Amino acid sequence: MFDTVVKSVNGLLWGEGQILIYILLFAGIWFSVRLKAIQIVKFKHMFSLLKGSSKCKKDDISSFQALCTGLCARVGTGNLAGVAVAISLGGSGAIFWMWVIAILGMATGFAESVLGQVYKVRDSSGEFRGGPAYYIQQGLGSRAFAIVFAACLFLGYGFTFSAMQTNTITDALNYAFQVPTFYSGLVITVLAGSIILGGFKAIARFAERVVPLMGILFVAAAVIITIMNLPQVPAMLKDVFLSAFGLQEAGAGAMGAAIKNGIQRGLYSNEAGAGSVPHAAASASPMPNHPVTQGYIQMLGVFFDTIVLCSCTAVVILLADVDISGEMEGIRLTQSAMTAHLAQGGVYFVAAAITLFAFTSVVANYAYAESNLHLFKLDNKVGRTIYTLLYLSMMLWGASASLKEVWDLADIALGLMTVVNVIAIILLTPTILSVNRDYNTQREKGIEPEFKVKDVKVQGKCESGIWDRFPYF
Repeated sequence: MFDTVVKSVNGLLWGEGQILIYILLFAGIWFSVRLKAIQIVKFKHMFSLLKGSSKCKKDDISSFQALCTGLCARVGTGNLAGVAVAISLGGSGAIFWMWVIAILGMATGFAESVLGQVYKVRDSSGEFRGGPAYYIQQGLGSRAFAIVFAACLFLGYGFTFSAMQTNTITDALNYAFQVPTFYSGLVITVLAGSIILGGFKAIARFAERVVPLMGILFVAAAVIITIMNLPQVPAMLKDVFLSAFGLQEAGAGAMGAAIKNGIQRGLYSNEAGAGSVPHAAASASPMPNHPVTQGYIQMLGVFFDTIVLCSCTAVVILLADVDISGEMEGIRLTQSAMTAHLAQGGVYFVAAAITLFAFTSVVANYAYAESNLHLFKLDNKVGRTIYTLLYLSMMLWGASASLKEVWDLADIALGLMTVVNVIAIILLTPTILSVNRDYNTQREKGIEPEFKVKDVKVQGKCESGIWDRFPYF
């Protein structure tokens, strides 16, 4: 019965119904047009904001830490295992559509992250909280709609995604070192518990230290492999583009599979539009003190995640002499490809990389769902304890679950979150445009942008007291 329900819902969202594909494409095009191709026109400015992004008040979270926390959740199973799944089911053409949804998703990610900042609140511990449930309740004035999103978020980031990340780590370690999945899952669960008990600030500090290092190492490995196989690169790129449009032997059926799997796995990897990253965006104390700053910072996260890191995994797989069966393959395909390039050391390298990548995702996923406890007034010792125990239990279950089980559940959760969030951010477009216009106007006048609620048309209610206290740096 359960399997039938899961299959039916996924079929509606991702299968024949393809609701999510149309929704994501519409949202990406909508915000790219309304924000005047911001991801392209403001590309250089997006990078310039990294300077000074590590500054914040002593007890708060910096924009750079928020970026790293967002990348913690983004950079994980989707980058190594998700790309492998996309290629195994959709062929090399899936990578092209992954790029397309990432470029469009940069504008969507900008929009939702700006809203995360505008409608954030301070909780009883003095930490910033925010995300779709907050901007739905405060901006659209609908608590019921906010609860629907929060429920979807708990299903995904609160439980299912942690199981899926653990599943990928334990499978990689089992393949590389023959470590029993239960025991490696138990160690991972204990380690994750020791970090997440420190709260959002501890998670942000952990992310700031780990994410840049692991990203640099993985990109370096992909660059070395590309140089080693440079003569094959033109043929690989030709195959990606021809397969993307069904111009290979398999025809239109292959094109449909490429689009579906490229967009599906692209979304899972960069999360643009899913409503997850606004939680990290809301946690930051932006420099300069304007919500649009965090919009640009998180837009950069989409670029790094998919255009850079997913492309690295794709290059490793497509340049390797490995058989792609057409059946669903995950992290082991990436390990096999890396082994083809670097001999047995490739298996160990991928096992280490996915352990770091997916482990940081586990930690960030906890923080995203935990942010919504405040919305339901459950951000107390009892509420956090119950949530933490359930979260860690799902991690342990995921260690021994099947690949298909965890990916199917993850797809449902991510799909439902995205439907609710995209509807919300489109309805809140006037606020996004108004806040962005305010930022650009101040920059054109040569002054450092500063957000004042009274000067901007904001839908619904936001805690203006938070912004009235800025700047305090």
